[in-house]
Formats: sequence, C-alpha cells, structure tokens
Amino acid sequence: MARYTGPTSKIARKFRDPIFGPDKALSRRNYPPGQHGNSKRNSKKSEYAVQLSEKQKAKYTYGVLERQFRKTFELAARKKGRTGDNLLRFLESRLDNVVFRLGIAPTRRAARQLVSHRHINVNGNVVNIASYQVRPGDVISVREKSKSNESIVESLAGKTTSKYGWLTWNASEMSGTFIDYPERESIPENIREQLIVELYSK
Repeated sequence: MARYTGPTSKIARKFRDPIFGPDKALSRRNYPPGQHGNSKRNSKKSEYAVQLSEKQKAKYTYGVLERQFRKTFELAARKKGRTGDNLLRFLESRLDNVVFRLGIAPTRRAARQLVSHRHINVNGNVVNIASYQVRPGDVISVREKSKSNESIVESLAGKTTSKYGWLTWNASEMSGTFIDYPERESIPENIREQLIVELYSK
C-alpha cells in the first residue's frame, strides 16, 4: 500500500481525533465520513476491530507504512521495558517526527518532505531518510543552504525554545538536540498502545 496522501480531515473524522493537528472540519462534523457516518445506531466493534483501528490510527499519525510499523514494533518488543512505551519512543525518534517536534515543519508530512529534499542535517551531515532513528545526543539542524527556505522560516517564526522536554532548540543556529527518548506521559499523542501490543501478540 502506498503512503496516504488524501484529505487529512477524512482520516481525522474516521478516528474522531485531530491526529494531524487542529481541524475545523472535525469540530463541525465529529462523526465518521461516509453515507452512514452520522447514523444514530451504535454498532459495537469487536475486540479485533478496536485493536486494528488503534494500530491504523498510530500509522496515520506518524505517517508509517505497515512494513515499517511492524519492524518498529519488533524492535520495541526486543528492547527492555514495556513494548507499547518502547514503540511510541521509537516512533517519536524518527527523523521526520523530530523535525516536526522541533517546529522546523508545521506537520509530519511537511517534515518528511524537508528530509527527503535534503534540507536537514544530523550531526552536520545531510540525512534524507525520514525513518532514520535519531539517538540521544544527536544534533538536528537546518542545512546552511536551506536556512532561507520560505516554509522553514515561516514555520520557525517566533520560536525560541522547544516545548518538549526531550528536545532543546537553538534559534540562532536553527538546530536542536535530541536529549533522550521521551517518557510515555510526555508524548501528547492520544494512542492506546497496549491495544496495538495485544493485536500483534495474537
């Protein structure tokens, strides 16, 4: 399956959660899309359907395809600690997500484009792989030639510090440091990761 590039509001309405950021369409129509989306009937979902929906929600949120997602889950399962927490930490440490969290891009989709177009450095070297796993201590910066890029300048306008405790931001250098993997309670995404663990454990 190719990466989803369609309307984000439609997906947000499907999960009834603004997974791509503030969404006026979701606030106006807080029900699933489609002919029967506004039906008053409450069709009870099976346990499997609930678990699958949560996995799809996580995949859409972070912009990850099935094969990448499964590999990330397997990596999380091998690491010490709770698998669900590890899964979200690895998703958070993807380069495209870190670029988004630093505010260099307004969305993960835009961050992925900046990375693939070689606008981003990691420890002084250009990295154009969105799924690149950032490690504690890595410095993520805007490439020197890209510091005047209109979309980057607009996204960083007025930004002086990072609002996430696991990241620092140097506005004058247009660079940030990935201090450590975030704790689960620090990750703002509304994802029930235990349901994903249960799905893969079947």
